[in-house]
Amino acid sequence: MQENQHEILKRGTEITQRYFEFLNQHIDDVASGRVIAFMEINEIASALFLSHTHLTDTIQKETGNHPCYFYDLKIIDRAKELLLSSAIPIAEIARILTYDPSNFSKFFKKFVGKTPGQYRKNLKNKEV
Repeated sequence: MQENQHEILKRGTEITQRYFEFLNQHIDDVASGRVIAFMEINEIASALFLSHTHLTDTIQKETGNHPCYFYDLKIIDRAKELLLSSAIPIAEIARILTYDPSNFSKFFKKFVGKTPGQYRKNLKNKEV
């Protein structure tokens, strides 16, 4: 019984790791233009040969958060990288990340507490 429990825990960790690796690659693919849109969680689950429910339950059990939470955070991290490392206009960053510019600003502000423009301006002020 205990060995079986250990296998279940190992499998949960493996699924979580595969999910994060998949997200990193997928977000790279979207940001580079190799893929034109972000996948839905059910599509990611299918790509990982899991049911949507199993993926969601496993990620929540392993991390305490829904898979969408990490998906959004990884998109925000990519947006921050683009804002920091380039002079690309914010509307273009939104487009690269498949967002309408106004929706992107709302999405970004929800997670960061600042609009992308405010975030970039604060970064530039800190460099001085």
